[in-house]
Amino acid sequence: MKKRNEGLGLAPKGGATTRRGTSSPLIRKGDTVQVISGDDKGKRGKVLRVIPAKQRVVVEKVNFMKRHTRPSQKNQQGGIIEKEAPVHISNVALVVDDRRERVGRKHLADGRRVRFVKRSGEMLSQ
Repeated sequence: MKKRNEGLGLAPKGGATTRRGTSSPLIRKGDTVQVISGDDKGKRGKVLRVIPAKQRVVVEKVNFMKRHTRPSQKNQQGGIIEKEAPVHISNVALVVDDRRERVGRKHLADGRRVRFVKRSGEMLSQ
């Protein structure tokens, strides 16, 4: 039996918002990251939001986009609004002690899953 939208060139229901077989990202809200590729390469900022389904993060003062908005109840003035757009998680690196670091995940004896710095083995606070 054919699935819905199969063969029509349309994305299945759920589309890009669902991922299978992947774990949660190693970068979390509040972490400091550095952009390692793209137009904003070298910039550092705090992670404002993580979008695991799309493997993207929104970083403070990085990857600005301009949005032309009409006047509305919420925004009486309207006009051009600048805000941060998401960046792919592979284009940022976690910064620990003013140094870019690779991060891993391991299970402790008590069953907790924690992040750690691969170079030094140091545990990251949760």
